[in-house]
Amino acid sequence: QNETTVTEFILLGFSSNPALRLCLFALFSVLYSATLIGNALVFVLICLDYRLHSPMYFFLCHLSIVDICYASNNVPHMLRNLLGQGKTISFAGCGTQIHLYLIFALTECVLLAMMSYDRYVAICHPLRYALIMNRRVCLTLAAVSWAFGFIFGTLQASLALHLPFCGPCEVDHFFCEILAVLKLACTDTTVNKVLIFAVCVCFLLFPLALILISYVHILATVLRIRSAPGWHKTFSTCGSHLTVVSLFYGNAIFMYMGPGSGNSSGREKVISLFYSLVSPTLNPLIYSLRNKQVKEALLKLQRRKRVFHS
Repeated sequence: QNETTVTEFILLGFSSNPALRLCLFALFSVLYSATLIGNALVFVLICLDYRLHSPMYFFLCHLSIVDICYASNNVPHMLRNLLGQGKTISFAGCGTQIHLYLIFALTECVLLAMMSYDRYVAICHPLRYALIMNRRVCLTLAAVSWAFGFIFGTLQASLALHLPFCGPCEVDHFFCEILAVLKLACTDTTVNKVLIFAVCVCFLLFPLALILISYVHILATVLRIRSAPGWHKTFSTCGSHLTVVSLFYGNAIFMYMGPGSGNSSGREKVISLFYSLVSPTLNPLIYSLRNKQVKEALLKLQRRKRVFHS
């Protein structure tokens, strides 16, 4: 009898303190701008500089696209919420947020595993690298990443949005995160939670195991390298990827598979904020600051811009 036809949700967001909300708005606006500029710059550099037309940068280009889309799905509405202008969101809008959030998150899980396989082939089989990681293989791996993200993200979102919901529909989050929305359902959500756990095993634990296996082989190969330049080049490229992997998978496993997952709204907000803003902001910085080729491409673009203006 308490079941209602839900037309909109109320996003509770962060603190109700106006001064704190204004500070958070300024901070998150800067981070969001840095996310858009940083990832767009990486994308442009890879497209314009022929030296970056390699499998590693091909996957990095897709990672930049995922980060831009991921942040743009959640952050604009969060910023409006902090200004007191976007607390409500329609049922369709909430469903869209859940759907896109899952697609981009799951795609990034698979994409990071593909990037580790690329590094494994490059370091452990350098003479066959061009043959193994040819254009067709790269396109196939990227397509598989997006396809898996879309299929399983759509499945999860469809099951969640077909549940009956009860009022008051207050989502204790800054966007429609699936665990926060499931708490408002008027029925048992055990099946949904079991499916979420199963998807986490497939998209978190299994890819992470593949990444660790790849890096065990990489480490064994690196230990046989006796030249200091070889060591430095290997760790500069692999170190960037390992940093991103540890941040991404660590937080995801803690949030969705850790003890009491889905019960602490404060923890969910902090981790979701990391995915929505911190990680997309750090990714281009991690790769560009630690990568000589990207920095050289940036300097080349700056010189080209000065010549154009002169």
